[in-house]
Amino acid sequence: MRILFFLYLLIVPALLFSQEKNTSKSNLDMNTKYSSITDTLKKKKALVAKIDQYQIITLEHDTTYVDTSLTLKSAYKQNYLRKDNFGLLPFSNIGQTYNTLQYSLTSFSPYPEIGFSGKHFDYMQASDIRYYSVATPLTELFFNTTINKGQNVDSFITLNTSKNLNFSVAYRGLRSEGDYINQLVSVGNFRFTTSYATTDKRYILNAHVTFQDITNEENGGITTPENFESDDPDYKNRQRLQVFLTDATSLLKGRRFFFDHAFRINPKDASNNLYVTHQFNYEYKYYEYKQPTVLSSVGNNSLVQRFGESYVTSNISDETRFEKLYNKVGLAYENSLLGKFNFFVDDYRSNYKYERIIVNKDGTAIPDNLFLQINNFGGQYEYQKNKWNGRFLYTRSITNQSLSDLDAKLRYDLNEKIQFDFRYRNVNKLPNNNYNLYQSSYVKYNWSNNFKNEKINQLSANVFTPWLNAEVQYSVLKDHLYFKDVSDADEIAAYTQIIKPEQYGNVINYFSIKASREFKFGAFALDNTLLYQKVDQSDLILNVPDFVTRNTFYYSSYFFKKALYMQTGIVFNYFTKYYGNDYNPVIGEFFVQEKKEIGNYPLFDVFVNARIRQTRFYLKAEHINALFSKSDYYAAPNNPYRDFVIRFGLVWNFFQ
Repeated sequence: MRILFFLYLLIVPALLFSQEKNTSKSNLDMNTKYSSITDTLKKKKALVAKIDQYQIITLEHDTTYVDTSLTLKSAYKQNYLRKDNFGLLPFSNIGQTYNTLQYSLTSFSPYPEIGFSGKHFDYMQASDIRYYSVATPLTELFFNTTINKGQNVDSFITLNTSKNLNFSVAYRGLRSEGDYINQLVSVGNFRFTTSYATTDKRYILNAHVTFQDITNEENGGITTPENFESDDPDYKNRQRLQVFLTDATSLLKGRRFFFDHAFRINPKDASNNLYVTHQFNYEYKYYEYKQPTVLSSVGNNSLVQRFGESYVTSNISDETRFEKLYNKVGLAYENSLLGKFNFFVDDYRSNYKYERIIVNKDGTAIPDNLFLQINNFGGQYEYQKNKWNGRFLYTRSITNQSLSDLDAKLRYDLNEKIQFDFRYRNVNKLPNNNYNLYQSSYVKYNWSNNFKNEKINQLSANVFTPWLNAEVQYSVLKDHLYFKDVSDADEIAAYTQIIKPEQYGNVINYFSIKASREFKFGAFALDNTLLYQKVDQSDLILNVPDFVTRNTFYYSSYFFKKALYMQTGIVFNYFTKYYGNDYNPVIGEFFVQEKKEIGNYPLFDVFVNARIRQTRFYLKAEHINALFSKSDYYAAPNNPYRDFVIRFGLVWNFFQ
């Protein structure tokens, strides 16, 4: 009821005030070039900026424009990650981790990171930050309801003080209670960016600062799945389902200072240009797992050691710290005919550390830190001519560590509507630090390893046409690193879960093909996305469902003299049964398991989306078939998928 009342308060005033008097186009200057906000305000007549004056710029200097239209594609992005999450399976509460259904979504960096990848789905990396250039101040407000108490908001403002200088400030906040015991999520994300370029483009700077913290109450999953699957009305109140952990929490927080700038040596832009480039990235991350009560309850009387023996009897507090400093200096030569050649050297330094050294009973020691210093040399070639656009990168270490990255991208635009993308990548990747070193208050969660580098070969091709979009990827993985449940029979009988890192000695071959197509029938449409995956391996290490599909049937039309544009329909999601990875909160990672299959259940969502001017409204009844279907839906073993819930959201843009 509160959602419908809130929707009424928003839509009715918007409809009333959206009936504007028609204005002659002769009074609007669509070709206005602004010099500053002050100059614009001094104009006697209102000047209208074109949409291509509201630019969104990536780290690689690719440019798109602000889009306030309401489409099904934009509706798919109305979620916590604010991107189309096809291929990801969320846990029951907003802001929890995701199980990966589509392995080709996995990204790779040759450099070692802190690890704890299950906590990084919503952590914004340097490449995720966007920079802006806008004709007038632009504001965006994002809002979504969550599970039970809480809200999800993201507010953003950007402005140019002149043609040359832009600032943006954004903050995302999330608080969601969830349906199950000990499942509260609290997230804060602050971003500040600035972009500067001299009038003659001789000097260009992009910089940002981020502060992020992600706090999750961790319940370790339900202890008795049979109660969940029984459909007993008593257990429809999910608070009655027993969980392994009642007071555990995990925290990932980080801060980053980043800038990327270039200076053209020759004073004037010419057909031959020479640049000096520099990129700086300092980042600090901190991961903490806290568990005041060590013993877990299973059933009526049983107390178990869920993660085995511990060095302390209460108040477990495992802390991991990680610092990295990255500098890259390059010299670039640009020719209007040949393209752009960039040669560089970089310096990567990281310190992954704990506050103690652990000595085992057999005399072996678990060190307190991993310090790395890596230097690379490399080159990048960029070419853009007529219908061709290519970027080719190669880096290789010149220090003792073996590290390399070959990344070749090529795009061909047949015309404005048909595009072909090709990519080949060969990565020799250092292991993430938590594979080689981890310390915990749990005795069997301490290790010191020296794993070999992972080798990844990937070949992919994409085609985008008005009739069909298709993506094909083939990957070969060697020395693949993963986490595995190594609990013995006695530990399994005692509900004890012991996870260790492992390296697979055999080769894994992965193939995927993804196709999407929308069929339109007047005001009705059917949007389809289908993914097929095949893995060739000797053991069950890389586990994914064979088929994943999403099908949306919907109706679109204008109302109230075209003041309101609305879409309504139903979404069907499905994936075949497979041995889905399980999640361990102590290490913040997914691990391979062969005991329980998940999947083979349908998910139906009913939605109504609307747009009034620059405001988009979203109302969705998620997993509506949970009201009458069997409770056999899981996001991971012992972690049920979310139940039926009605959620409301909006995105509101202001152009001043």
